[in-house]
Amino acid sequence: MKRLFLVRHAQSEYNEKGIFQGRLDSDLTPLGFVQARLTAKELLDKNIQVIYTSPQRRAYKTALTIGDILHLEPIVDERLREMSFGEYEGKPFWSLVEENRELFLNWLANPLKNPLPTQESMEELEKRVKSFLEEIKESPYENILIVAHGGTLHALICLSVGLGLENLWNIHMDNTGITELRIDKNKAQIGYLNRLCHVKKLTP
Repeated sequence: MKRLFLVRHAQSEYNEKGIFQGRLDSDLTPLGFVQARLTAKELLDKNIQVIYTSPQRRAYKTALTIGDILHLEPIVDERLREMSFGEYEGKPFWSLVEENRELFLNWLANPLKNPLPTQESMEELEKRVKSFLEEIKESPYENILIVAHGGTLHALICLSVGLGLENLWNIHMDNTGITELRIDKNKAQIGYLNRLCHVKKLTP
């Protein structure tokens, strides 16, 4: 059985400002680096053998920080990039929701039926995440850490357990939330979702 530990990147500067990121990039905040180090300590007893990461700075810096403590060099995989949100990237998220309330509510309810105007197609998202997942299944490693983004990791979970990408936003993962996904041949189950015990001490 393979154990996949999925970690959403630590807090980025755009997260702190409430900016809709997607393919845009921003660095980690000081809090983000602390979150990443605490995440690494939480993973010390998981016998992680390999780390895969999105190339985007917020994920890559998270993976580097974790890898430094686990003594592993992260492997960058382009297929783990966040999905593109098109013309809405770089804008304040909650202002967008207020201005386009029905559009965003429909998108959150079912992104397959109600995609954003110029986002990455759901077909392309499915294709690249499925491709990555199939390679992981054939990997010689049993305990694998994947550091990426909400949309990408939600897709990985949906495609593994057969939920369908219409449920993409019915999953929630906070910054450095840890999810364990267990895969045995063609079966997958979620061990736990969005575990945050390691960073609770940072919450006032």
